[in-house]
Amino acid sequence: MRLHVIARGKIGRSPEAELVARYAKRIAWPLKLTELPETGGAVPPLMTPCRTVLLDERGKQLSSEDFAALLGRWRDEGVREARFVIGAHDGHGDAARAEADLLFAFGQATWPHLLARAMLMEQLFRATAILAGHPYHRAG
Repeated sequence: MRLHVIARGKIGRSPEAELVARYAKRIAWPLKLTELPETGGAVPPLMTPCRTVLLDERGKQLSSEDFAALLGRWRDEGVREARFVIGAHDGHGDAARAEADLLFAFGQATWPHLLARAMLMEQLFRATAILAGHPYHRAG
């Protein structure tokens, strides 16, 4: 299953970009990173079947183990792509929220978009490490 992170805004050259790149190199699953402008820009066509996860402070909070189990279940069900969408500064619209398979939150706080991107990449690496039986989760 491909993991596809779609984020509004450019990360540029920043400490957050270094974290994203570090975790991207460590994720063993197929991974695609797509940056879109703050407004407009076309979301790439879907691979089907696909699951869409919106990062949203009103979303469900999952432990790392539960997040890994969810990805593993989707993979085992034959989902070809799991999309993780980080919205613009004003978040996601009601229509996008209604269509998403999951609203996912890193707690109730609103996080800066660049930090949310780095946190998502770490959690994707952690989840794939858990599923592979890698000791990273227990050592971290």
